[in-house]
Amino acid sequence: MSEDLVEASGRVLDAVVTSMGGSAREGQASMVAEGAAALEAREHLLVQAGTGTGKSLGYLVPLLTHCAVSGVRGLVSTATLALQRQILVKDAPVAVDAVASATGARLKVAVLKGWSNYACMHKLDGGYPTEGTLFEDRDIGAGPTGELGKEILRIREWISETTTGDRDDLVPGVSDRAWHHASVAKPECLGKHCPLVDECFAQAARVEAADADVVVTNHSLFGINACGEGELFGEYDAVVIDEAHELADRVRSQAAADLTVARVSRVARSLRSNLSIDSTDLDEAGAGLGAAMAPLEEGLLEYRPGALVDAMVVLDGAARRASHEVSDAQGEPAAKLLARAAIDELIGALDAWGRDPDQSIAYITKDESDNARLTVGPLDVSGAIGGVGIGERGAILTSATLALGGNFDVMAAATGMAVTGVPWHGIDVGSPFDHARQGIRYVATHLPLPGRDGPSEQLLDELVELAEASGGGVLALFASRRGAQAGAQALRERTDLTVYLQGEETLAQLIRRFRDERDSCLVGTMSLWQGVDVAGEACRLVVIDKIPFPRPDDPVSRARSMDVERRGGNGFMSVSLTHAALMMAQGTGRLLRSTSDRGVVAILDPRVVTKRYGAFIMRSLPAMWPTTDPQVVRGALRRLNGEGVQ
Repeated sequence: MSEDLVEASGRVLDAVVTSMGGSAREGQASMVAEGAAALEAREHLLVQAGTGTGKSLGYLVPLLTHCAVSGVRGLVSTATLALQRQILVKDAPVAVDAVASATGARLKVAVLKGWSNYACMHKLDGGYPTEGTLFEDRDIGAGPTGELGKEILRIREWISETTTGDRDDLVPGVSDRAWHHASVAKPECLGKHCPLVDECFAQAARVEAADADVVVTNHSLFGINACGEGELFGEYDAVVIDEAHELADRVRSQAAADLTVARVSRVARSLRSNLSIDSTDLDEAGAGLGAAMAPLEEGLLEYRPGALVDAMVVLDGAARRASHEVSDAQGEPAAKLLARAAIDELIGALDAWGRDPDQSIAYITKDESDNARLTVGPLDVSGAIGGVGIGERGAILTSATLALGGNFDVMAAATGMAVTGVPWHGIDVGSPFDHARQGIRYVATHLPLPGRDGPSEQLLDELVELAEASGGGVLALFASRRGAQAGAQALRERTDLTVYLQGEETLAQLIRRFRDERDSCLVGTMSLWQGVDVAGEACRLVVIDKIPFPRPDDPVSRARSMDVERRGGNGFMSVSLTHAALMMAQGTGRLLRSTSDRGVVAILDPRVVTKRYGAFIMRSLPAMWPTTDPQVVRGALRRLNGEGVQ
């Protein structure tokens, strides 16, 4: 361990705190010191850092100091585009200034996103072909007077002013539908054959990232790189994984490939329209795939039906013959590139199907018109994450929720610590919050066990009575859409409180309304269990209707559970329970967002107390003051409400 790097990082942190007019936080200082030691020793550190710790600067300070002192490059991966932007705009500039002052080296920090996050000048200029591309099925007949047309015109005006072409820089934003008319996916970019290649925003972003000392990316791109689809980030010596509890799921999701009859048909049309290739056999193979999928039920394919296997063999042969024809065909370079991108994407999905079924997840879903979709993806991504994405580099993995059941073993396994060959350890740097004094954790043990028919009348009675005692300020988290609708209906019919239900407006609008109104209620499902940051009295009661176990028919969870059981383990404990504990910890964490917040988390599922596995969940939650007494918690909520309105 190098004392110099630890000491240098400490000085940088002091400078950051001073420049921000703040005060030292013990947890943040511990995170900086431990992180610096891990990066210098090229070891791996898992850090559970509770809300209010100052987690972003807690990892940026040691990472940037290490890069400046050692002259190496670093990588930060976080869960969402919004968090990428927050790091770039809010946190990184302060850290960069402090590092420059302490070391004399001013680092460059750049954001790297997926290709379609940047506007395509050529497409907006009307020169991008649409026939046979992945975008062909989108509405391109938007007139200039409709809402869609107005949004597209605004994008066109904006690209004459923007220097980045980054969608996040377009304020106010536009709909996904409008942005589709302004961007292309990476496989469809014309690259050097584009007449506007010198003005390409996406390419400029990659050039900037290649020149940067620290690149800030997201888990999806990190996963693409880790799964071997390209050297997206160049060489990097140290890595930080922010929101590490989401990494494995996001990597697994981006690594999955889909096959539909419509997709095969689009590829066939692309070959015809771009290179005049006769793709009849590809169309016929697609139809055969549709016929094989039609009788299959939705859900996990626990075995691969013979008819589907045969159809995939025929499709694979047709696709590979088409690939050879694309190679041999004559045509414009741009047209040939588009045809190549289309057929390569199809072959990529076929390759995914061709991998070892015991190491894959394959399942069927169907849309409202009963059109089937086959999705194939990897069962385990820990090898790609640990072996490639992180490797033997020094690494900091952090989140407010990493220690499940009281230890880091579950998250260490999910993020590939076992395959890196590098020592790892986990630390909990705590939180500036006094959970036992600021919060009450109430378990309604008198309620019946949850059933399959939605919330019981007793549960809805409890929800209403708690909301009335609190006078609003309620974030009600349900494990199902059906439950959320029933909860919102009960609150609307039996109280005078303002009730917002997820799905009735955009999530951002609903959260903004909830934050601005002290006594409203926000009711929703899994999207609200994470990422909602509402400090103050507007969120003084968090209600959780039941333990959010994965749905029994969820194909990914089912496949992972079956795999654990094949290897002699307990699928419920290893998959369902750890998922539930993670979500319970995230949901509970919505209550206290500042040191002055106070309130109640009400768990309306007695199983956290009455079932043996409940102890695992409870050990994963913040240590609030516990009670099972309905009258005690109602009295506390009335006092909170009364104090707030005085």
